[in-house]
Amino acid sequence: MHLPWLQPGDPFPDPSQAWDARQPAPGLLAAGGALDVDTLQRAYARGIFPWFSERQPILWWSTDPRMVLFTEEFKLHRSLRKTVARFAADARCEIRFDHDFAGVIQACSTSQRPGQSGTWIVPAMVQAYQAFHRAGYAHSVETWIDGRLAGGLYCVVLGRAVFGESMFTRVPDASKIALAALVAWCRQAQVPMIDCQQNTRHLASMGAREIARRDFVRGVAQQSVLPAARWQFEPVYWDELLPHTSPA
Repeated sequence: MHLPWLQPGDPFPDPSQAWDARQPAPGLLAAGGALDVDTLQRAYARGIFPWFSERQPILWWSTDPRMVLFTEEFKLHRSLRKTVARFAADARCEIRFDHDFAGVIQACSTSQRPGQSGTWIVPAMVQAYQAFHRAGYAHSVETWIDGRLAGGLYCVVLGRAVFGESMFTRVPDASKIALAALVAWCRQAQVPMIDCQQNTRHLASMGAREIARRDFVRGVAQQSVLPAARWQFEPVYWDELLPHTSPA
């Protein structure tokens, strides 16, 4: 069960070399290295992501299968459809992109992934993704209600490849509204899929499903080299999800 140890600047192993289901941490590919902008960009372009806890070294993962949300398969269930329609029609409500990235990632860092204790967004990760944001790769999708940040998510965007990272909510459904807005933007920008990394019941209920890692890596390689779409949300993008819906 040898695990490659990376020095800063080292190339990543091929994702196919990640530990498989017979080993204690399926998907684990390497440890060490750095969290600088160049390393993160190289990792995401190959379908690799960092995930580790306090007092652990940097751990790099490439899971197989990979959980993804194909944007045309997004399930906007009836109750959420009504919530999104009301939000889209309410002048007090607004989707903002990159208005408060620091606030979003800080809020996400106090949340927990389902079934886990503690947070994986340790201070080193917060600092790294803030730098990744300044470099133009990490972004936030924010749900604002009455001038207050109610929920949101942050993601990584390379060309037309989108990688979801984490979300938080302070108002019921605010994070789901942010995800719906991201899907609407992706459809408008012709982004075919959003990486969800790991399988959860919540993501599956919204249409995400597992695909083979080789197919995911191939898709990322194709999409990440395309010209980046304009990272801004316009209210008309809701038509991608609500073309025939009126508030109820």
